[in-house]
Amino acid sequence: MSVKRTRESEEMYLETILLLHKKSASVRAVDVCEELGYVKSSVSRGINLLKDKGYITIDHATGNITFTPEGRKKAEGIYERHQTLTEALIKLGANRELAEENACRIEHVVSDEMMEVFRAFIKN
Repeated sequence: MSVKRTRESEEMYLETILLLHKKSASVRAVDVCEELGYVKSSVSRGINLLKDKGYITIDHATGNITFTPEGRKKAEGIYERHQTLTEALIKLGANRELAEENACRIEHVVSDEMMEVFRAFIKN
């Protein structure tokens, strides 16, 4: 169970940083705290784990978080899964808010093979 939670947490941080970068060129840990509503110590730990895995870099002078190429690719993949699942759930009849909320939970556990099924479904 711990591995699942770690992966989900990692993916939430990556996706959140990506979405914050879409709004602003400058993203810092405090922005992630505000967006997710998490305490600073939790975000600090999560950010440092992403840094240790080579997904982000942090400018020590400004605190700005920047993706490495690998980190950006991973974050964009997570976001694409979220968008695909949201659209599939809407197509099945869910309203946008319900679809978004559930896509956010499903995106962390759905297999790559099942994602292909969802991608094919929304194309039709």
